[in-house]
Amino acid sequence: MAEKIGVMICGHGSRSQSAVDEFAVLAEKLPAYLPDDWAVDYGYLEFANPVIRDGLDNLRAQGCTRILAVPGMLFAAMHTKNDIPTVLNTYGTKHGIDLTYGRELGVDPKMLAAAGDRVKQAVDQANAEHGDLPLAETALVVIGRGASDPDANGNVSKVARMLWEGMGFGWCEVGYSGVTFPLVEPTLDHVAKLGYKRVIVFPYFLFTGILIDRIYGFTDKCAAKYPDIDFVKAGYLRDHPKVLETFAERVTEQIGDVVPPTCGTCKYRTQVLGFEAEVGAVQESHHHHVEGQGANAPGATVETCDLCDTYCTGECRLDMDAHHHHHDHSHDHGHDHHHHDHSHPEYPHAKHPHGPESARSK
Repeated sequence: MAEKIGVMICGHGSRSQSAVDEFAVLAEKLPAYLPDDWAVDYGYLEFANPVIRDGLDNLRAQGCTRILAVPGMLFAAMHTKNDIPTVLNTYGTKHGIDLTYGRELGVDPKMLAAAGDRVKQAVDQANAEHGDLPLAETALVVIGRGASDPDANGNVSKVARMLWEGMGFGWCEVGYSGVTFPLVEPTLDHVAKLGYKRVIVFPYFLFTGILIDRIYGFTDKCAAKYPDIDFVKAGYLRDHPKVLETFAERVTEQIGDVVPPTCGTCKYRTQVLGFEAEVGAVQESHHHHVEGQGANAPGATVETCDLCDTYCTGECRLDMDAHHHHHDHSHDHGHDHHHHDHSHPEYPHAKHPHGPESARSK
């Protein structure tokens, strides 16, 4: 029987419907970058349907004998290293299907080209609206997701350095939208002291959602705090053609002669400074209890939450974490922790003054 190849894009899922819509658009555009006879489907870990298992079922129903799965994520942290492989391994074993798993998008020249494009668009717009300013007199701030994984956080710094050096900005700082440090506001407070008249704030994110709202919200707050500085909000990556090209490569490289290894500086594989206790941790998923529970859980959507006035600051997480006596595994979602039957290691810098604690109303 001839081999039929299926492609499975594994997304995270979001409580923001627009984020789910944007992910679907990317999944629908990807087949154009792959061989015509390959079937493509997608699914989410949590908060949205279809779940990953549904997409895999669809591919099997179409007669796929081999499935090439890829994480729909920029960098490899908890979800890419633990949750998605757990779902895939369980499925592959149950159905006896040849299922391989590719790399995350990662630090890639094509991804940097897409990022550079978004930054350049913001610079061009600022020059058009507020007059030309040399890049050497402009500061760039790159904001990443933030994880309890130094490997993923370190990749944001690498992207930032390559944008800084590639374009010639005067200065560059890196911040994160949650979990780690420094968060957006402390980052921009520091940058405001440097004397630059213009600051480009670029979220290195694939999709919109609660965190993009948060990044732009804190940018607005700082623009009001520092009226002499022109804060410019750059767009995130979305379905940039270079992003789609990178996804396609992550799929097709799985059937090449030399399959690239995954996760070289991963805290689960090797001793990473400050995280030595996590080497060899068991791969397990903490998502089984929220699979597909999208907008039906109470307070599940961004729209139905009334804790913040204009954008989600993340402050509510701090009270929730204290209430549960353990640090939530890096999420800014409305998770119900009572389902957790295992714990994650405490993030060593959970109380860092420029981390999540900085979101408290002062």
